[in-house]
Amino acid sequence: MSKLVAVTGATGFIGSIVIQELIHDGWNIRALTRHGSHSGSESLEWIQGDLDNLTALHHLVNDAAFVIHCAATVKGSSFLEFEHINVEGTKNLLAATLNQKHRPRFLYLSSLAARQPELSWYAQSKSLSERQFPQYSDKLQWTILRPTAVYGPGDKELKPLFQAMHRGIMPAFGSIYNRFGLIHVHDLVSAILTWLNTPVTANQIFELDDGTPNGYSYEELSILAQNVWKRPVRCIQIPDLMIRSIAALNLRLSQVLHYSPMLTPGKVNELQHNNWVCDNTPLRNVIPDWQPKVHLRDILPELI
Repeated sequence: MSKLVAVTGATGFIGSIVIQELIHDGWNIRALTRHGSHSGSESLEWIQGDLDNLTALHHLVNDAAFVIHCAATVKGSSFLEFEHINVEGTKNLLAATLNQKHRPRFLYLSSLAARQPELSWYAQSKSLSERQFPQYSDKLQWTILRPTAVYGPGDKELKPLFQAMHRGIMPAFGSIYNRFGLIHVHDLVSAILTWLNTPVTANQIFELDDGTPNGYSYEELSILAQNVWKRPVRCIQIPDLMIRSIAALNLRLSQVLHYSPMLTPGKVNELQHNNWVCDNTPLRNVIPDWQPKVHLRDILPELI
């Protein structure tokens, strides 16, 4: 079997760690980049282009045994921005893959947000991306992973939350009893690499988190932080009117000043949703050699 893996999103938070671990495990890699050449190892070839560049995509997947599609946008000022990259980009990569004589196994890194597409433009775009795959089930072996909130080295979204906890404040978006899962980036990447080494043939969608039964609540996170740092951590619910007003203003400014906002009304909907809990059992039934190993309690001091 070829040891060549094609990777998109290789310069991002998750994709960059995927690349590091693939090199460490002896894989040959082709990685898509929009920003020219990067330093790397002899086993890593950079392909300049983006998800709109069909020539680059064909070069990327040519003779590859696997495709790992990590590229996505998580922020934007309109649905069209999310659709262009997350939906149309996925369609383009699928077209290039299906055009191969020997089609590689395809892993799409989605998001748990796709479970609730009505909440935000991002969630809708991820759901629409996932819907591209079943129509090719007779031609392509594919797997979709839906991780919950991912944290770890290089994370920019959850780090401010952990920093606030360290200062003694746990900001809660919605009820302090809302439940959600978390997963460390190394556990997510471990699942991806285990998938590479496991002959998964079922075309399925799998959700995954750190294995904590029934996930966390804001209240439980504050108690965990208190136990780690041995000082009070107050759980404070952010007023709905305040956070929605800020999000609406940020979206309006982004449309005027032409930047891609993270905090939007849709993002608030995601943050306030009451159930982002996963069950790893279906995934572990397919790749039994994987299990999450990083526990938030142990790693929390390193996140600050």
